[in-house]
Amino acid sequence: MTVSSDLATDNRVHRSCTALSELGFEVHLIGRQKRNSPVMPPRGYQTKRIKLAFEKGPLFYMALNIRLFICLLFDRYHFIYANDLDTLPAAFLASKIRRKPLLYDSHELFTEVPELVDRPLIQKFWKSIEKRILPQLKEMITVNESIAKIFKAQYKINTSVVRNVPQQLESLNALSRIELGLEAHQKMLIIQGSGLNVQRGIEEAVLAMAQIDNAILYLIGDGDVIPEVKKLVAQHALQNKVRFVPRLPYHELMRYTAAADLGLALDKPLSLNYELALPNKVFDYIQAGTPILTSPLIEIQNIIEQYDCGEILELVNPACIAKSVMELINNPVRLAQLKKNCLVAAQQEHWEKDQEILAQVVRRVFI
Repeated sequence: MTVSSDLATDNRVHRSCTALSELGFEVHLIGRQKRNSPVMPPRGYQTKRIKLAFEKGPLFYMALNIRLFICLLFDRYHFIYANDLDTLPAAFLASKIRRKPLLYDSHELFTEVPELVDRPLIQKFWKSIEKRILPQLKEMITVNESIAKIFKAQYKINTSVVRNVPQQLESLNALSRIELGLEAHQKMLIIQGSGLNVQRGIEEAVLAMAQIDNAILYLIGDGDVIPEVKKLVAQHALQNKVRFVPRLPYHELMRYTAAADLGLALDKPLSLNYELALPNKVFDYIQAGTPILTSPLIEIQNIIEQYDCGEILELVNPACIAKSVMELINNPVRLAQLKKNCLVAAQQEHWEKDQEILAQVVRRVFI
């Protein structure tokens, strides 16, 4: 299995590797090690982390695929499972040379991420790779129905949906108000995840805290927005209203999530990829029984409306965020009903169901 993300924190890839192991495969996961990568936790499968001279940009992708190709050219294996378009060139070329079956798992609409939409030549390069390889594949996997429809329409490829949902959690020992350092009257807001990046509503949420009383916003994780929002916190004297917690192991992260009164998912439709996104934090909030305040993205809105487990913003700006947050935290009856509905949704929206879809696809492609 190939991936460009950090092996230690990519929970979707970990769940996929574990599912394959349970099906009887001996899994060898190959990814990269960043300069700030955490220690690799114990896994029930083999892992290999490769160090690269570059961590972003064209040279990174070139170096990544060269290293992956060399590994795949000489390692012993029966099948290749490639995660995302940035590892697909090496995986596809190796599968052709070694004559091994290949399964492709696209975690997003890669060619429509903002970083490529604003750079048409680079976008065209990745699109050409996608157009050349995908029609040659037997089938593929992606993360939601909206993106699956696009792949089916463009490449006539059989596309199955395996969503980025967490495992069902039977019990969560939520952190107490004392452990969090909160007063009894203070509400806890949370934005969590491994990709706390710019233009995902985090800046607006921080600025909204100036208009929100009796609440603390926890930002848990890392990403390129953290240095920027720390500046905003200092500029607007919000040190008593915003707290930063570094990236945590998943179980510890969920203890914070379960303690929160409201989970924020404020991704903005800046590109088609974002417009069709279904972030895993939405399902983390559901599993933790944490009501959700979200931006009006298609896939998230479908979940919220299906279960009535949150509220949908009209616009992602500080004023709208503050207004919606205050209305919710001042309405304990509504907040309690949303929490109850989250717990109902948690019985349906979990990995154990999607894992069976993954197993069916793997059997068709590999067995």
